[in-house]
Amino acid sequence: MRRVEVVPYDESWPELYEREAAYLQSILQDCIQEIHHIGSTAVPGFFAKPTIDIMLVAESLHTLDAKEAVMIEAGYKPRGENGIKNRRFYTKDVDGKRKYHLHFFEEGSPHIIRHIALREYLKAHPNARRSYGGLKRSLAWEYPFNMKAYVEGKHEFVRELECRAIRWYNQNSK
Repeated sequence: MRRVEVVPYDESWPELYEREAAYLQSILQDCIQEIHHIGSTAVPGFFAKPTIDIMLVAESLHTLDAKEAVMIEAGYKPRGENGIKNRRFYTKDVDGKRKYHLHFFEEGSPHIIRHIALREYLKAHPNARRSYGGLKRSLAWEYPFNMKAYVEGKHEFVRELECRAIRWYNQNSK
C-alpha cells in the first residue's frame, strides 16, 4: 500500500526531470516530438507528491506501443490508458518508491494544453498555488494510505482550476 505523501518543493526535481527526459529521448529516439515536465513537481515552491510527471507527445501512439518492450526493460510499468482515453501511462519505481509517471499523448490531444496550462497558471498565480497546496496537504493528512480518496478529494477543485488555467493560458499565449 502506497503512502500518500505531499512534501514541500524540492530543488532537485528539475534535475531529476532533465536526466530522465534525456534518458527517455535516448531510448525512444524519433518517437517523441515534445517532452514536458508537468504536474506539481514542475511548479517551483509548490507542495507535491515526490513523483516526477513527464508528458511525452508523439505523432502516433501506435509508434509508442511498438516500444513497450523497451519501456519495460527501462524499468517502466505499462498501465494502459489508466482512466484517460488515448493516453499511454507508465510508472517507474526507484528504491521501492514511485519516482516517475509518464503520460504519452498523441499530437493534437487536448490533454497536452490542459497539462501545460495548469503548470503555467500555477507558476503565475501564488494564491491558486496556496489553495491547491493546502488542499493536497489536508487530503494527504486525512487519507495517508488511501490514494483513491486523495485523488477523489481534489477532483472537483482541480477541474475548476484547470478550466481557469486553460482560459488564462489561451488569453496569454497569443
